[in-house]
Amino acid sequence: MKNILFSAFILITYAMAAQSNTDVYLLDMNISEGHITLGNLQNISNSEGYDNQPSFYGDYLLFASTRNKQTDILQYHLKTKKTKWISDTPNGGEYSPLKIPNKKSISAVRLDANGVQFLYSYTLKKGDSKVLLKDLVVGYHTWFNKNTIVSAVLGKNALELVVSNTKTNTNTTIQTKIGRSLHKIPNTNLISYISKENNIWEIRSLDPITGITKKITTTLSGVEDICWLNNGTILASKDDIIYKMNPSIDSDWSILKTFENKNISKISRLATNKSGTKLAIVAEEMVAKLKNIAWISGDWKGEAFGGITEENWSKPQGGSMMAAFKLIVENEVIFYEIEIIREVNNTLILQLKHFGKDLKGWETKDQTVDFKLKKITPNKVVFEGMLFEKVSDNEMNIYVDIKNDEGVVEITKFNYTKN
Repeated sequence: MKNILFSAFILITYAMAAQSNTDVYLLDMNISEGHITLGNLQNISNSEGYDNQPSFYGDYLLFASTRNKQTDILQYHLKTKKTKWISDTPNGGEYSPLKIPNKKSISAVRLDANGVQFLYSYTLKKGDSKVLLKDLVVGYHTWFNKNTIVSAVLGKNALELVVSNTKTNTNTTIQTKIGRSLHKIPNTNLISYISKENNIWEIRSLDPITGITKKITTTLSGVEDICWLNNGTILASKDDIIYKMNPSIDSDWSILKTFENKNISKISRLATNKSGTKLAIVAEEMVAKLKNIAWISGDWKGEAFGGITEENWSKPQGGSMMAAFKLIVENEVIFYEIEIIREVNNTLILQLKHFGKDLKGWETKDQTVDFKLKKITPNKVVFEGMLFEKVSDNEMNIYVDIKNDEGVVEITKFNYTKN
């Protein structure tokens, strides 16, 4: 019964991730005198569907990747950029791959089509597999040494922290209500985990030998994915921002890097290599498609220029969205606009024309005012000179660059509510 319940949980999580089109990205990282820099962002999975749960070993990066409607383990060589499939499970799929210490094998959570879920080992050469823990439904795991596994296991109502010894076949439950992020803390004999026993989540340490746990710090609000750097700094992410904190010297989290000019959002998993020169992240790629900005559609009303504004956007259809704009001041129409957003060459472009109250055009016959796309996030669409911001399902802000009489560009805000 536990297998079925936890499998249902994993399947739901997987389905949601697959719909959001997660990708694995690689960044160069430099750490010098406590200063951390990140650069050279590369999408190394770059495929439709689910690419997630990266982990490093040597010159390789492992991650779960979908092919032919199944999720297998993919190995990526950091120098040659060549890939190799480690597993091929037609009636199942693998998740959370990790190198097993001192062995030419990796471990991964395997979910079979019949709902059975166990932790397996796979040989790197041939991909031959065998069950590692027969009595536990493992969701996430990390290795303490070649015989000791620390896992997040399905309990009665939540994930539980369990230490398993593969040599003695023993399992010890340490704590209930934990998160999925499990890591060996650099330069220690401790494992970190996320405690969810209280409303404010904590990053805690575990000594797998003694079972002693201690609080390290609190997490970012609602964030359970972290990774450790060799200098004791913890990285975490939220939306399109990576944060950092060194518990030994910092009292709070601070921003390390913001990806404001990249079409990625909802950064989740993070992993770093042993030398601290590479960082892998998982994020959703915001594809330049009208379906990703469909929240703009609707009948909107607001106030601007001393009058009432109306903006009526159609739903995406036929590769475009269309809007009619009207400004009314003292019960008289001042001008109209016809606007369109359309898909062109794998991007979006916003184009508009102005008309006077008598419907005479301001622009010449074939002239349009064009705004090129810069960025899409779940709540923003940024064009050059115009930004749409979703406040809620029934409220939207539009910011437009407009030249004043002196030729200086000023940003005008239009606040709209949906009828």
